[in-house]
Amino acid sequence: MAQAKDEKTLEIGGREVVITSPTKLLIPAAGVTKLDLVNYYVAVAEGALRGAGGRPCVLVRYPNGIAEDFFFQKRAPTKRPDWVEVSEIRFPSGRTAEEVVPRHPADLAWMANLACLELHPHPVRAEDLDHPDELRVDLDPVPGVEWPQIREVADVVHQVLAELGLKGWPKTSGSRGIHVLVRIQPKWTFDEVRRAALALAREVEKRAPSLATSKWWKEERRGVFVDYNQNAKDRTVTSAYSVRPKPDARVSAPVTWKELVDCNPADFTLHTMPERFRRIGDPHAEIEQWQCSLEPLLELSRRHEAEGLGDAPWPPHYAKAAGEPRRAPPSTARVKKPLIEVARSEREAEAVAAAEEWKAKHPKAAAHLEPADVLVDRMRGSSSLWYRVRINLERVPARLRPKSDKPG
Repeated sequence: MAQAKDEKTLEIGGREVVITSPTKLLIPAAGVTKLDLVNYYVAVAEGALRGAGGRPCVLVRYPNGIAEDFFFQKRAPTKRPDWVEVSEIRFPSGRTAEEVVPRHPADLAWMANLACLELHPHPVRAEDLDHPDELRVDLDPVPGVEWPQIREVADVVHQVLAELGLKGWPKTSGSRGIHVLVRIQPKWTFDEVRRAALALAREVEKRAPSLATSKWWKEERRGVFVDYNQNAKDRTVTSAYSVRPKPDARVSAPVTWKELVDCNPADFTLHTMPERFRRIGDPHAEIEQWQCSLEPLLELSRRHEAEGLGDAPWPPHYAKAAGEPRRAPPSTARVKKPLIEVARSEREAEAVAAAEEWKAKHPKAAAHLEPADVLVDRMRGSSSLWYRVRINLERVPARLRPKSDKPG
């Protein structure tokens, strides 16, 4: 059968990939056509598959180029070559979808033919969808923050990871930020990996409070946000060598820590990356040889919790987590202490004794209390006095906070 004029067939590693509308412009300012995108991913396939290969991927498609609407496609197209692998992902909502799992350069070419610019893999392998093998540190600058400050925060991330025995692999995001990848043993749950990422974010903020923040609400952020929530289940980030929807066709570039000091993200584009790849190879070539333990970060998380730092807000479409603080910007909240009533008594001495009994019943929570956190209130009734005992749990980690013992 004769091939249509607006199609081109490529043979890639023994597989045929049909490219439709190969001359369609996807990034007009940089002159990038669909065929250019296909050829780019084939040229850097070894590195791109090191980042996204074997992982379920969300397709981020720009069918009419970056100037027009784009969409996230979680479900793999039903019409696809039989050699394209899929894996069923279950989302926090309970819904499922079969997502594309690229393993071969031809898979990347087929995805590029769908005008899929970016590779958005989950941090799990298709063989084990419940245990991430990658912790992702996403450094997201607030408006106005320049590249040198983002690099400084990345350096603090590097220091913290190294002190804890973890190896971080940096890359430009292809936009304004930096990603640091940490390959981990696939033995912890998504919630544990997120908790570790939160501990890391808080430690970075503690060391560089004028540069970095772990605050989720934008009204509280300053400098560079260390986005711990990118490690929640169902979240993805652009992986190494992904083409970003920017006028200059820049890409997410793996770099060494030494190179990060002097590099300019604008230097890494669809046009320049293939030559760089041929010349120096993949700076992350050894990333697969590392499987770090998450325990040092989880131990740091436990220390934070003992100091009174509980959970932090989750993204809005996730179910409310146990111990999660109020899910609303601080500006909308009324100032309210976490007080619980534990006893009522006709006599003050009995009220004080009740407070001591409560502390003996809940020793883990009581260990975090200061004397001022035990409130013995003198209450006036219609014809008599009585005493109420309340406990201020503000210093107690959320997971250790008992519920009220107030009589029903």
